[in-house]
Amino acid sequence: MADARTYPTRPFLAVSAAILRDGKVLVVRRARNPANGLYSLPGGVVEAGETLAEAVKREVDEETALTIEPVALVGYREVVARNAEDKVERHFVILPFAARWIAGEPKLNEELSEWLWVDPAEVAALPTTPGLAEIVANAVEQLKAARGEDAKPAIIPAT
Repeated sequence: MADARTYPTRPFLAVSAAILRDGKVLVVRRARNPANGLYSLPGGVVEAGETLAEAVKREVDEETALTIEPVALVGYREVVARNAEDKVERHFVILPFAARWIAGEPKLNEELSEWLWVDPAEVAALPTTPGLAEIVANAVEQLKAARGEDAKPAIIPAT
C-alpha cells in the first residue's frame, strides 16, 4: 500500500503536544523515519473535519494513551525532507501545543520506541527533532500564562 505522505503533492498539516506533568515534559523517541531515533513530541497528522484541538487529543491518545488538555499554540515547525535527487520526499507543517496532562500513563504505539518525563531544561541535551527545546520552553511559558503567571508572547516563529 502506497503512503500518501511519501513524495506528496502537497504539505501535510500535523499537530503535536508538549505535555507538562509535575514540572516535567513528555518526550517520545520516534521508531520510524523521517525522525527515527530522535526524541520529539507526541502528535501526528490532522484528519479532515477535525479541529486542531481534536486532532492533538486524538494523536496523543493514539500514540501514548494519555488524556490531555491543549492550552495554546506555541509555535510551528516545517519539515521538508528531500531525497538524493532533491525531490520532496516528505513535507509537514507542524503546529505544537502546550498541553496539560489530565490522566493516564504512557503506553507506546508502534511509531514510538521510548518515552521520558524530563525537566524542560534537559531537552536540549537529548538527540531531538530540530527546535524541540525552543518549543518546550515556549510551552512552559504558555502554561505559566494560563495559570496567571508572567509569560512571554504565545506564537514564536520557527528559526
